[in-house]
Amino acid sequence: MSNLPKITCLDDVRQIIGDLPGPDLQAAAAAQAREPQLTKPAGSLGRLEQLSAWAATWQNRYPPRMTTPNAHVFAGNHGVVAQGVSAFPADVTVQMVQNFENGGAAINQMCDAIGVGLCVESLDLDNPTQDFSQGPAMSDAECAEAMAFGMEVIDSASDVVCLGEMGIGNTTSASAICLALYGGNSLTWAGPGTGINKAQIGRKAEIIGQAVRVNKPELRDGLDVLRCLGGRELAAIAGAVLGARLKKVPVMLDGFVSTAAAAPLAAMNKRALDHCKVGHVSEEPGHKILLEKLGKVALLDQKMRLGEATGAVLAVSLLKAAIACHNGMATFGEAGVSD
Repeated sequence: MSNLPKITCLDDVRQIIGDLPGPDLQAAAAAQAREPQLTKPAGSLGRLEQLSAWAATWQNRYPPRMTTPNAHVFAGNHGVVAQGVSAFPADVTVQMVQNFENGGAAINQMCDAIGVGLCVESLDLDNPTQDFSQGPAMSDAECAEAMAFGMEVIDSASDVVCLGEMGIGNTTSASAICLALYGGNSLTWAGPGTGINKAQIGRKAEIIGQAVRVNKPELRDGLDVLRCLGGRELAAIAGAVLGARLKKVPVMLDGFVSTAAAAPLAAMNKRALDHCKVGHVSEEPGHKILLEKLGKVALLDQKMRLGEATGAVLAVSLLKAAIACHNGMATFGEAGVSD
């Protein structure tokens, strides 16, 4: 039986966003107290030192642990694909989900190599969302249901959850969310996605701009943006971010789509993503801009734009190293080294 609040509509989610649990300051203080005692020059492990403290703070325990990392890949289909915004048809979403389940995708290999559990979460793939260039992608109930699903699948035993996605057309959705939240030019937010050419990117930008204009009367807050311009997999990612916060699990977001899915939460509560890190900066041009808007610095830049949580899982290797150093290194006193 879940102890999570019951979600039947987006107003239920609004209440959760307005009353999120904060950091464990005692765990944070313990991490900050130990770090200067370790046998190394002060600050010499750079951002790894921040990572171990962040993990302790949001795991709500000290010392931090990294033995049970898990990844969730949420899959959904988008009606906007009918507008020619992708190089592939929506059928590919179903085919790729089967590939994940058969162990044949990049994410499977990375999870095996790094020691991360993988869960593939499909959301009504036979029923794409509505074409959001014509009106809202989802009803209030549909969006709330997807968010509730995302909240529920997070296991409180996870030491970190990596959140990724699969969904033909979802970079169009991510770009539309960003345009609605932050403004600017639709061409600035549009990118190649699955590999479309320059002319197709121009068409994609037109659809993104049209979507925001058509839905503008309904875009009252971040959840309205997610409902009107998102997809089921994006809503589920946003729900997973909230579920992880309530279950005391830190979050590693993947690339552009995952970060865009979480951005509506930050628009409603500036502390909503404090328990989240971003695994890598995507080659999708909008991701760099979005990270600046959110005040986030990605952990890696490997010129990737695959999705599937691959960048998030790759970053778990850094998190494992950071926590191993923090917990396992000798202090100056233990090693008999002069500090």
